[in-house]
Amino acid sequence: MTPGDLRARVLILAALLAVGFGSLTGRLAWLQVVKRAELAQLAERQYSRTVVLHAQRGPILDRQGTPLATSTPTESLFVQPRSVGDPERVTARLAPILGLPPGEVHAALTSSRSFVWLRRKLPPAVAGQVRALREPGLGLLPEPLRLYPNRELAAQVVGFEGVEGGLEGIERAFDDELAGTPGKAIVGRDALGREVTAPHVLEAPQPGHGVMLTIDRTIQYVAERELDAAYRRTGAKSGMTVVLDPRTGEVLAIAIRPTFNPNVFLAAPSRDSWRNRAVTDPFEPGSTFKVILAAAALDEGVVRPNDLIYGENGSFTIAKTTIHDWKKYGWMTFGEVLQNSSNVGSIKVGLVLGRDRYYRYMSAFGFGAATGVGLPGESRGLLRAPGRWSLLSLPTMSIGQEVSVTALQLVAAFGAVANGGTLMRPRIVRTTFDAEGRELRRFEPEPVRQVISPVTARTLTRMLVRAVEAGTGHNAAITGYAVAGKTGTAQKLDPATRRYSRAPGVLSFVGWAPADEPRFVMLVILDEPKGASWGSEVAAPVFGAVGREILRYLDVVPRDGQPMQIVTGPSPQLPASGVTAPVRLVGADVAVDANGGRVMPDLTGRMLRSALAALAPLHLTVEIRGQGRVVQQAPRPGAPLRPGLTARLILAPGARGSASRAAPPREVSDVRGSASRAAPPGEANDVSGSASRAAPPGEVRDVSGSASRAAPSREASDVIR
Repeated sequence: MTPGDLRARVLILAALLAVGFGSLTGRLAWLQVVKRAELAQLAERQYSRTVVLHAQRGPILDRQGTPLATSTPTESLFVQPRSVGDPERVTARLAPILGLPPGEVHAALTSSRSFVWLRRKLPPAVAGQVRALREPGLGLLPEPLRLYPNRELAAQVVGFEGVEGGLEGIERAFDDELAGTPGKAIVGRDALGREVTAPHVLEAPQPGHGVMLTIDRTIQYVAERELDAAYRRTGAKSGMTVVLDPRTGEVLAIAIRPTFNPNVFLAAPSRDSWRNRAVTDPFEPGSTFKVILAAAALDEGVVRPNDLIYGENGSFTIAKTTIHDWKKYGWMTFGEVLQNSSNVGSIKVGLVLGRDRYYRYMSAFGFGAATGVGLPGESRGLLRAPGRWSLLSLPTMSIGQEVSVTALQLVAAFGAVANGGTLMRPRIVRTTFDAEGRELRRFEPEPVRQVISPVTARTLTRMLVRAVEAGTGHNAAITGYAVAGKTGTAQKLDPATRRYSRAPGVLSFVGWAPADEPRFVMLVILDEPKGASWGSEVAAPVFGAVGREILRYLDVVPRDGQPMQIVTGPSPQLPASGVTAPVRLVGADVAVDANGGRVMPDLTGRMLRSALAALAPLHLTVEIRGQGRVVQQAPRPGAPLRPGLTARLILAPGARGSASRAAPPREVSDVRGSASRAAPPGEANDVSGSASRAAPPGEVRDVSGSASRAAPSREASDVIR
């Protein structure tokens, strides 16, 4: 080898080394500079993992602050199949602990996915057993468990939570508020994929907001207890009880049968039991709808309580269809038509009222439109425009057929009559609040419209009181209290014949108490009960039983009861050990002056229970005289309070605050579009709206206005035949 050859080889070798070193340097630069971020993420995924920390869901409370839904911390089990050593061995150890089929566990352990949830929200004992296995690829993450401490109580109202959030009821309607904001954490792992360090929290989860309902747990319990007894006793297909405060529109109870336990909602025999039938399932109301007809007819002046109507001895033919009464009636006053629930008498009044005016009032009472209560799946019911009516529509709608309503629509409409003619929008949520109990949003009572005049409402109330005292609603009577209400017995269409079946259909009762100062309006429905044919037999007794308990619970003094003399405000006490204390919101209604000192609130116009609730946080001794609403108080509103002070309240029946003052009689501009005055005595508006003179005593005018069969003479009364 010559020196030249050696030099050439050295140069070639040097060149190769330079190229190799340059390539290595370039590769390192590519990996460490250009691909640095991507490779760092890959390394992080290999030796650590970002996990989601689920937020604690906000509580759902009743109006007194008692939890209806709450959350407790648990752990959920996941598996990373690529890190599992021996799937067969792990399956044999894990399946008995979880109580799952071995095939299901093995499929998860051998999945092609990198992350699989195996079982969510484990009981603490099960989570401890899984942790003790110390198997690679298995991991536990904290996750709150939703609990419903009252089990079936108000199940359809509260709803339930699934894996992806609220699925029914309030849980679904207010899912955004209740859910909160999830957080993030990094969990370190060793080469076998086992978690070796505590999670490092990147973003802490933010708990959800709470929701306080208008539901009262005590009233809800009583309603469910009595409804369940009737449902089981009669073997009914289903049943409902809805209780509402007509003054505010607040829903106090919604009881539904059949029901379910939201803690184990998948165990329900049928998913139909999840549904809140009070807002989702419309039905034909039957005779209870005659109250809507009566309200319209009285308000329009086409009939008066003492006007005579001929009952045609129990049958009436119109549009080639004969409609029967449950009993043969001759001459009746309009008050007796409602009291006896006469179909013939109601149809005749409906024909005089006319379809356009009747439709206007039905719409004004809220039928054919959603109530806006905010619950999922609410139905509008069915109310067709007059242009789509047949010749038989007006007669059948006059007795509650050919129109469908929801339970909430019907109880809200009756609430309008009880509330002096003012329809209130139903509410089921009072307020939302944050984790510290600070109120975020309050839902105030919302008047929708003045449907009928206060004079008409009072007249109709007296007629409905008579219907309970001496008519079909006698089983709904409550000793010591005046009850206004109406029974209903609605037939159902037979799918085979397309005609109304004679079998028992929807049996119901709707009413309120006390009649003159209503504290609640209630609807009771039993669908296809066995061994019963009338709403007065099965629904009215439930109303009476529930109403009696409600009035006692609300401290409503009976008509013949002795007035309460002295009440001492309770001192705050700590709950007993192991008892969940009701949640109290920050910023209760306690009046303060500019310096933050407590002052006497204005109690004028409040009922006794409301006044005592406002005074309870002040821990005063209270002396009470009379019964009804507060008309005088001492100290005066705004006066500073000092320790040991005694508050004195004077109550009187029928007194109301200025906010609820009656509208001028017979002026209902919201319904008609313009004020319409009542027809003078002896006149009634016909279908066209023109005034027609009443027939003289001994003579009857039929629907067309022609003279017909003689009616008994009755002073100051019109007659309709």
